[in-house]
Amino acid sequence: MEKGKKTIIIGLTGGIGTGKSTVSRMFKTLGARIVDADLLAREVVQPGQPAWREIKKVFGLTVINPDQSLNRQALADLVFNNPLSLAQLNKITHPRIYRRMRSEVLKAQKEGVPAVILDIPLLLEAPHLIPLDQTMVVYSPKTLQIQRVRERDKSTLKEIEQRLRNQMPIGRKRKLADIVIDNRGTVQETKRQVRVLWDRLINKTGREQSRPVSKF
Repeated sequence: MEKGKKTIIIGLTGGIGTGKSTVSRMFKTLGARIVDADLLAREVVQPGQPAWREIKKVFGLTVINPDQSLNRQALADLVFNNPLSLAQLNKITHPRIYRRMRSEVLKAQKEGVPAVILDIPLLLEAPHLIPLDQTMVVYSPKTLQIQRVRERDKSTLKEIEQRLRNQMPIGRKRKLADIVIDNRGTVQETKRQVRVLWDRLINKTGREQSRPVSKF
């Protein structure tokens, strides 16, 4: 990146089976720095970390495995239909996750990275604490989401539909985003959209636009 150019901060989200991870890897290949909120969430609850100690104190030993690692499934079951418990968990983990995200953004800015992609599953469901230049959604219709997840995870239709009910509908996410990547087609078609967007936002070629570069 040219000296003095601003690092563009993009919040990336989608839904299960939309292909968010695929799009994220495409941006990484072009030179973006990827900051994965899920990965950071796992790091902050490692044994001995402050968040791990707080979770152990609040939720008890039932969410701790014999090797002292966090039993994520047990914790998820505990907070699944309990808004108060979920709020307690978020209060413990979210500030620490965002501190690490901010640290990664600052590091990328100092290094002159052209763009940082903040991969945040709940980007549009919950307030985010880092200023964004753009919000981006990777879109696939619900029927395709279900098909991909069934092939990938061997999950039952009931399990997938339950997971989808716990997420904001992808159609609503599409309407709320600044940028939409349409991942209904081939890998090459998605890659073309990512390349066009990169050229417009980073290389400043063509007419920059903030609404979809997809087929909509």
